[in-house]
Amino acid sequence: MNFPRQARKLSIVVPVYDEQDAVSAFLRRARPSVEEALGLMGEGAMAEWLFVNDGSQDATRVVITEIASREPGVKLLNLSRNFGKEAAIAAGIDHASGDAVIPIDVDLQDPPEVIPRLVERWLDGAQVVNAKRANRDADGRAKRLTARWFYRLYNRLAEHEIPENVGDFRLLDHEAVAVLRRLPEQSRFNKGLFSWIGFRVETLEYSREARGSGESKWPARRLWRLALDGITSSTTAPLRIWSYVGVVVALLAIGYAAFLVVYTLAFGADAPGYASIMVAVLGLGALNLLSMGVLGEYVGRIAVEVRRRPLYVVESRVGF
Repeated sequence: MNFPRQARKLSIVVPVYDEQDAVSAFLRRARPSVEEALGLMGEGAMAEWLFVNDGSQDATRVVITEIASREPGVKLLNLSRNFGKEAAIAAGIDHASGDAVIPIDVDLQDPPEVIPRLVERWLDGAQVVNAKRANRDADGRAKRLTARWFYRLYNRLAEHEIPENVGDFRLLDHEAVAVLRRLPEQSRFNKGLFSWIGFRVETLEYSREARGSGESKWPARRLWRLALDGITSSTTAPLRIWSYVGVVVALLAIGYAAFLVVYTLAFGADAPGYASIMVAVLGLGALNLLSMGVLGEYVGRIAVEVRRRPLYVVESRVGF
């Protein structure tokens, strides 16, 4: 790996939202692993801990500000409100100054002990090192099942597949980061973007742990919204599917109309059937509503992109 002439630096990007109880525990556990990784990088290597406060309502800002006041390597980026994890990670990547960037959650489900292994693969030449969950036993059965369905559906539809059971936890080389900073999407799906940029990719497996403290900030409705953002931002296949459905329904309608003409000429007209008419009307109406819903998802995201509002707003910086 050819480093820039300036000091070698590792950026740890940590999005936080109402995590006042988790920050100190995260740093205590993660520091030894990051120090080990810096040892692999050679003499003079340094680390920055870049926390992105995504509009927390508790004392998260106060806790991190106090830590940053006594530890020069800790930085805090305060967003003006809650923009969501995807935007918070993008903000961290935009403001990171390291030769390599590692996004990681503060809840310790992604163990920091994996960081030296990520750096080792990077030093061997990989530009993106994915951390793949060997198992998801720490997640509930419903979450494991829906995650499996999502990955399979996404990879069947998307133009660029994403590796299954790989979250945001990974290492990104400074060249990969430079490309990510140029991507203007407002409806952000980072996993898809990380896959889209390419580069030399390696994957290592690890065992995911139970959450260290607090509760998950990802209810079912937010996961559903993220899944829709991921699919609509990565493929137009749902629109094409409804084109195919429309062609099939049109052919069936033409065939049925031809059958009615022939039947009427041969046997005469039957009494009109209320049930068959209602089935046809309701069935076609349901198809129309579904297709309009899919179209609406895309039109809504087009409207978001056309407005060209910033992905996030920075309220203040600490330690920069």
